[in-house]
Amino acid sequence: MKPIIFIAIIALLAAAPARSQPLVDPNKVAPEYREAAEKRRAEQIRQRECALKADLEKVLPRDRTAYLNHCLETVAARP
Repeated sequence: MKPIIFIAIIALLAAAPARSQPLVDPNKVAPEYREAAEKRRAEQIRQRECALKADLEKVLPRDRTAYLNHCLETVAARP
């Protein structure tokens, strides 16, 4: 009986939603990689802003990828 409970607990933990990737901190990387870390952080912030817009506009899951791609292209096109 105990192996079944153990397997059930493992299955529940595996099915838990994954946490989002934390923002890159440019101050915690080696100096030679700091510029790349700053660019990555800026990209992560843009992605989060577009995801928040999608949530606020209640974009359906099937349309979310297209919405996010359009949003990121729009943000990149701004001067």
